[in-house]
Amino acid sequence: MLVSQDEIINIVKDGQAVGKTYVVTNGCFDILHVGHVRYLKKTKEYADKLIVMLNSDKSVKSIKGDDRPINCEADRAEILSSLSCVDYVVLFDEKSPANLLENIKPNVYTKGADYTLETLPERDIVLRNNIKVEFIEFVEGKSTTNVIKKINLK
Repeated sequence: MLVSQDEIINIVKDGQAVGKTYVVTNGCFDILHVGHVRYLKKTKEYADKLIVMLNSDKSVKSIKGDDRPINCEADRAEILSSLSCVDYVVLFDEKSPANLLENIKPNVYTKGADYTLETLPERDIVLRNNIKVEFIEFVEGKSTTNVIKKINLK
């Protein structure tokens, strides 16, 4: 379900008050593939509810260039929301989800295993807010960039 930033902050605050746990991850999720699905399923294992902080179209363009995203934010949010493992989707416009992460204050934050706690851009936020971090292995060869390359070869 797509919710606003204010809504998700209140949902988490109210849920944690009655013992629910929340895990958060983030990404562009531009062309959904099996690597994304496995990553999200694994992420959901860490808490009662999974929140995906989704880069808005503006955010994706600032990170990946004017040719991206392939799919607009409304479509990406709807696709993610349709996955049984995803409970909430919330958009953010910045390059980094840092401000939103700080405001949500989830129990757990997941990132790809290409990061470590030392290289995690949100390191200070997770440490300051006592947010547990879990690093999830990627599925070899599965990426949106690889899908785009394959399409461009045709």
